[in-house]
Amino acid sequence: MRGRNDVIKPPGVGKSTLTDRLVKNLVEEGKKIGIIAVDPTSPFTGGSILGDRIRMQDLTTHPNVYIRSMGTRGHLGGLSKGTYMAVRILDIAGMDYVFVETVGVGQSEVDIIKIADTVVMVLAPGLGDDIQAIKAGIMEIADVFVVNKSDREGADKTVLELNMMLDLDMPKEWRPPVVKAVAQEGKGIGEVLEKIHSHKEYLISSGQLEERRKNRIKMEITESVKNKLMKDVFAKMGNEEFDQKIQKVMAKEIDPYTVAEALYRQILERRE
Repeated sequence: MRGRNDVIKPPGVGKSTLTDRLVKNLVEEGKKIGIIAVDPTSPFTGGSILGDRIRMQDLTTHPNVYIRSMGTRGHLGGLSKGTYMAVRILDIAGMDYVFVETVGVGQSEVDIIKIADTVVMVLAPGLGDDIQAIKAGIMEIADVFVVNKSDREGADKTVLELNMMLDLDMPKEWRPPVVKAVAQEGKGIGEVLEKIHSHKEYLISSGQLEERRKNRIKMEITESVKNKLMKDVFAKMGNEEFDQKIQKVMAKEIDPYTVAEALYRQILERRE
């Protein structure tokens, strides 16, 4: 049963360790695994540490595991621009599972639902008011919650708070399970995989898997068209005429929306 899984998390919860353990369990079953590790890119230098790959060194030489590190390159939403294509290539290559590790957590992370079949949200106790920090959008897209480092004080409280928040949510056919794990020791890994499998079976039986993948293809086509149009926009923005319009906006002779509309019409006319 092939699938795309995303792992998102606040900093310091052991996401890479959890992914490492999940993948090791799967390769022992003879599965082929692809891992896309997305790390934040510096807005100043454009560089990225790509540390997730370093933390999974044991897997880098495994014949059934392919790991690709990517920087966000200024792209919001937890995904780099090439992530969509990379996942599609790994899927075509016959990987049984593709894991996408995203950067941090926030409202913009809802982007991940456009690429993953199952979204795993990883938390840990003792990291401050982490439950309250989860934005509504994240609660809505997470399919499985994992409370990692559950041997720490406060783990049961974190699980209780998560379940209370989920109980307050609108009734759904799939209620995200909350799993306790200690990834460093390999505890709870089997249960996490079981919940991922259960969610995949639910998607298939409900017909949502086909619908999600259809919407994903629509989104990829839309993004491709948008990127091509943006290239034309940026090309126009570099000319002298555009600079003159900016000066007029600064002088309050026209507004930015009028400039945008004129630019849009110029691009359409050129394409026709």
